[in-house]
Amino acid sequence: MSHTTREKSNLLSRVRRIRGQVEALERSLETERGCAEVLQQIAAVRGAINGLMVEVMAEHIQTHVANPQIASDARRREGADELIDVLRSYVR
Repeated sequence: MSHTTREKSNLLSRVRRIRGQVEALERSLETERGCAEVLQQIAAVRGAINGLMVEVMAEHIQTHVANPQIASDARRREGADELIDVLRSYVR
């Protein structure tokens, strides 16, 4: 997956921020913070995960589906099928 290698530091930064958000959520639960605060943190984590998914998905589309250097329709279809499989599991 060359596109994730190109964006590796960017993606890792996002993952580290998400880890920090999850750890803050865990601390809030451990210290029995209020429901509204916990819900807000959950929403923030979900938004961050969705943002990460969009970044990787966009790169996948650009690299494996929309790339004009892909001459083979079969390779484009393979890239699209991979994305469809992920989307199906993601929206379950």
